[in-house]
Amino acid sequence: MKLPLAVLFSLLVIQSLRADTPASLASTNSPDPRVDTIEPEVPAQSAAKLVLLGPNPSPITSMKAPFAAVGSVERLDPALDTLLPSGAVLEKLAEGFKWSEGPVWAADQSALLFSDVPENRVYHWKDGEGISIFLEPSGFTGTVYNGRERGSNGLTFDRQGRLTLCQHGDRRVARLAADGKSFETIVDRTEGKRFSSPNDLCFDRAGNLFFTDPPYGLPSDVKQETEFNGVYRFGTNGKLTVITREMDRPNGLALSPDERTLYVGSTHDPKPVIMAYALKSDGSVASGRVFFDATELMSRTGRRGGFDGMKVDAQGNLWATGPGGLLIISPAGKHLGSLLTGQPTANCAFGGADGKTLFITANHWLLRIKTNVTDAGR
Repeated sequence: MKLPLAVLFSLLVIQSLRADTPASLASTNSPDPRVDTIEPEVPAQSAAKLVLLGPNPSPITSMKAPFAAVGSVERLDPALDTLLPSGAVLEKLAEGFKWSEGPVWAADQSALLFSDVPENRVYHWKDGEGISIFLEPSGFTGTVYNGRERGSNGLTFDRQGRLTLCQHGDRRVARLAADGKSFETIVDRTEGKRFSSPNDLCFDRAGNLFFTDPPYGLPSDVKQETEFNGVYRFGTNGKLTVITREMDRPNGLALSPDERTLYVGSTHDPKPVIMAYALKSDGSVASGRVFFDATELMSRTGRRGGFDGMKVDAQGNLWATGPGGLLIISPAGKHLGSLLTGQPTANCAFGGADGKTLFITANHWLLRIKTNVTDAGR
């Protein structure tokens, strides 16, 4: 997704910390005991399959329990009460990122991985441990990049448990190699033309890969090679199929529980929609329709934000970042409620020990909220 205008990074961190500091602490010079500021250290080695590089030298802050509540929950339909516990709140886990994106739960590590696109990093968050750098570089392995969005964006794991990344800077979908440092290209071209900047992705249960390719990470001095911004399926047989070439800015995507429908969000301002594509058994499209149109919602509320990242829960409800934060939409397309983050909101992922925690990447923040449902893939 396109980044907000640049701001004074360090000032935002200071302002956020002040805003979250209790009045009893604000009156003294004592630090907030809920906050850990990561200072530069010698990178620590990890015996994990994927190498944990160590604490982040940037001014990232990891919050301590009890985590500060932010934003609000908007309940529009009683059906939402079966999806979100009564009293569920958004909790801020960490802050200070330039543009947090692409979260995925790493069950073997009981941790969350997520991208910071401008920083060209994947971060690692674990309850009780906070934030560390997991992978650097994450999306651009070259030397010169004239743009703002060089790093990885969407992250997921393939059927073999290998970390798979949409890499803006390298303009491909790739997997992390067994050494935990290098990358293996999965797909980087269509009909001999290089992709612009693959953005988000998901696998079906058979191992076929679906991904979007808007131009947000394309360097300013590089000409787009494709004539359209596509949504693709890369089959286990190595065949690349165009799902659609009609969306101006396709972004986040997710499959329904029965894998017969592919949802794709648009971050094109004039057309704030989520499309639903009925898939044939070979992955080709039988039909497409507008699943949800946010035009009226945005006009009525003044909320902004395109449909970026999304996940589908086991009951078929869509959890999609969009105007105001994150919208929860029923399989019939009814808006059940929203998680109003107060920030431009990029993506989300279910995780936690029981799979019933929704993690949200929102601008400079990492958030979570407890749910009553799991991801459709569990």
